[in-house]
Amino acid sequence: MITRTFHYILTAAAVLAFSTACADSKESKSQWQEEFGISKCKLLTTGKNTYMVLEPGFQLVLEGGGTKLQVTVLNETKTVDGVATRIVEEKEWKDGQLYEIARNYFAICEQTKDVFYFGEDVDFYENGKVVKHDGSWLAGINGNKAGLAMAGTPKLKMKYYQELAPGIAMDRAEIVSLDETCKTPAGTFTRCMKVKEGSAIDITANEYKYYAPAIGLIRDEDLRLTKYGFIKD
Repeated sequence: MITRTFHYILTAAAVLAFSTACADSKESKSQWQEEFGISKCKLLTTGKNTYMVLEPGFQLVLEGGGTKLQVTVLNETKTVDGVATRIVEEKEWKDGQLYEIARNYFAICEQTKDVFYFGEDVDFYENGKVVKHDGSWLAGINGNKAGLAMAGTPKLKMKYYQELAPGIAMDRAEIVSLDETCKTPAGTFTRCMKVKEGSAIDITANEYKYYAPAIGLIRDEDLRLTKYGFIKD
């Protein structure tokens, strides 16, 4: 049997825990930027900022741990939520077998150089055949909104949503350093930005990515940049 005093202590502790959880939840939500003034921007399909190149033909190749990732800015566009976006294709192989192809949709703000992410179409493969489309989403559908892929003027401790598709994709990022030196098979790069990426859907899943000026992604966990530059059609 629980005594009245002990019952009071438990009740008080429960109220305190609930209040703290609510406060943490509100604080956590308020910490992550999800409004970016996109409506004030003149959005373009081509351009670049310090850490992202959105120009057709630009390609990055990263490899490591039996995985190969190829990121290519295609000479293709797609209208998403009324906005003309540039298509960036990501191809991923695991142990030599095609694993995933994602077509990502971006637009860059002419005034701020912020790059916004309007969604993606994803194909997962097994034995050369498409088996699922997990993670696919588009802004303007089911309440989904464009997120911030890369800030034109990154600032230390900046925290923002990259994807805003509730229940599907709620990736977010925090800038933890702007002065990293990174060694990769493609070279050593300075003034790199280190970003901690996670998800509001699974708050236990976190990873670190590194971006080099004028290039973009050069390190993603075990993956390291092996090749970059413009390719021929």
